[in-house]
Amino acid sequence: MVSTESVLTFAAMSLLVIVIPGPSVLFVVGRALAHGRRTALATVLGNVIGCYALVVAVAWGLGALVESSVAVFTGVKLAGAAYLIFLGVQAFRHRGEMRVANLRAPAGERRGDLRTVLDGIFVGVTNPKGIVFFAAVLPQFVNHSAGHVSVQMLLLGLVPVTIGMVTDTLWGLGASAARSWFARSDRRLSMAGGAGGLAMIGLGVTVAATGRAD
Repeated sequence: MVSTESVLTFAAMSLLVIVIPGPSVLFVVGRALAHGRRTALATVLGNVIGCYALVVAVAWGLGALVESSVAVFTGVKLAGAAYLIFLGVQAFRHRGEMRVANLRAPAGERRGDLRTVLDGIFVGVTNPKGIVFFAAVLPQFVNHSAGHVSVQMLLLGLVPVTIGMVTDTLWGLGASAARSWFARSDRRLSMAGGAGGLAMIGLGVTVAATGRAD
């Protein structure tokens, strides 16, 4: 199986890639500002599931297809970008409806957790940064002579996914804490929601404009 040295090297490389804020981080921050801590954490969970789905795809050979095909890669990228922009527009449009009193509303009146997790999954699966990293970098750390290549990839994939879960959670909690300050007044809260919406719109445009490294 994979040596400890390879795992540690892969972990170090993963950390270097993950600490640079990308679509996942900015999406979590935007959701935290627009909807609060609960939504941010549900988004992190969805994103983790989406990222690991990419690992599974690479282990099955589908990731290589997405990475090698310009048309497929572009289609996935634009679908994710369009969805980010849609969510951002929705958050910005409804920023005026955000009120301090709403933060104390019953759980049933909040944004559905399942829907939030599904949003995170979709963004995680269509994250160009994740697609390139898992398709191009992950296979390089597999010990082909040891066999069970797919299993090795699935195990190695847990490393960046776990690191991402921890860092994204910290980003989400930090942004939620900032939102708490905004929540001291309706005007501030509306500004936070609008900022979160604009952040997601900007992220969507950035993802759409991101080209391939080849």
